[in-house]
Amino acid sequence: MLILVFGLLIVVNATTFVMIQRTASVNRTIEHAQLMRRASRTTLISMLNAETAQRGFLLTGRSDFLQPYRQAQEEMKPAVAFLDEGAAQDPTLKGPVDLIHRLADLKWAEMERTVTLAQQGRIGQSIQAVRSGEGKRYMDELRAAVDAFDALKSARIAERRKASDRFGVLTVTMNAIAGLLVIVLALLSAWMVRRYVSELQAARATLDAANAGLEDKVRERTGDLMRANEEIQRFAYIVSHDLRAPLVNVMGYTSELEQAGRVVDKAIADAEKTRAVDADVIMAVREDMPEAIGFIRASTEKMDRLINAILKLSREGRRNLLPETLDMTAMAQNIADSVHHQTEASGASIEVQPLPEIESDRISMEQIVGNLIDNAVKYLDADRPGEIVVSGEDVPGGWVVYRVADNGRGIAPRDHERIFELFRRSGKQDRSGEGLGLAFVRNSVRRIGGTIDVESELGKGSTFLLKFPKRLILAEPGGAL
Repeated sequence: MLILVFGLLIVVNATTFVMIQRTASVNRTIEHAQLMRRASRTTLISMLNAETAQRGFLLTGRSDFLQPYRQAQEEMKPAVAFLDEGAAQDPTLKGPVDLIHRLADLKWAEMERTVTLAQQGRIGQSIQAVRSGEGKRYMDELRAAVDAFDALKSARIAERRKASDRFGVLTVTMNAIAGLLVIVLALLSAWMVRRYVSELQAARATLDAANAGLEDKVRERTGDLMRANEEIQRFAYIVSHDLRAPLVNVMGYTSELEQAGRVVDKAIADAEKTRAVDADVIMAVREDMPEAIGFIRASTEKMDRLINAILKLSREGRRNLLPETLDMTAMAQNIADSVHHQTEASGASIEVQPLPEIESDRISMEQIVGNLIDNAVKYLDADRPGEIVVSGEDVPGGWVVYRVADNGRGIAPRDHERIFELFRRSGKQDRSGEGLGLAFVRNSVRRIGGTIDVESELGKGSTFLLKFPKRLILAEPGGAL
């Protein structure tokens, strides 16, 4: 409907423009016709003025009558020229204009002849020529020709005025239709705007209701997740704590077995001084038992490290975060200085570039950067001097990025994600560790609202990228995320 009204309005405007152009053209034609009527009348009046001056000169012989005679002749020339120009533009006027032009020339020639005779002193012949009636005949015919031309132009002007009136009425009609269409368009636009606003308000109300429900659901789910997370952390703590008690017993009894083994070995040694001892007994006491106890001790120590790591993750998850402004350059430099003895022994270097400040949890940031620098030092390539670079910069949107780059062993592409999983390691297992460091780092990074990624190529080195919000905002001051 709106498109239809727009289309009609365009058509009406185009029609109105055409009507205005046609009305202007007709009015110009009428104006030109009026000027031609005036030119024909000017020709006749000039001829009458010239005739009056001619007769005054012939009757009195005074030369001052020749001045209006010549003046009338000059006034008639542009009028006749305008008639000729109009006839050239409209061939239908050529006959009447040529008749006026011819009669004017004949009348003027007759007057010129009489004036010339009078100037030569042959006044009688001049008067006789006037009395012959030739000039009167030319004048009557000229008057009739001008009247006929005037009637012709008057008829045409009347016709064109009627056409102009028709165009005017049509233009007014088109303007009225255009005004009506504008009103219809305004009403349609108002109706559409009102409908759009109503739909928008309804959609907004629906969205508000959905958001309210969603907020309740999110709040409920968040509470569930927090409770589940707390339960998992509590479970991990309880399990780790409960595992430690039997593990301590195993480690204690292992020590007692070692002590008992030494006592039995001493008894066997004393017995060997007086008699022969069974070789199987000696092997069991001096070889099999120490080996078995060694395996038990290694396993219990590994289990102890794993339990300590799980307890560490559990405690970290339950620790409250305390945001503060951190000088990251000084923090990274202190961490680098703490491993100076290791880098010096291997001929490696750590470069700490100027780092942007951040408002976050100090303990978390120290653990994150410390773990990454420790890993970089641990997995340097012995075939080339180690280089570790810590850098960073602010990025748009209120974020900051830190990088810990090294030229060490590197990480295979398939291991880029698995290195962040619990108890998972990559590459050659010739370094101590349980595969918990990077899992702990990623957990800490996420707790303070950041992300961690790795860019690495096997044999060329690795770069760990840390992205954090410039300012850590907690739901409640001192609250845990």
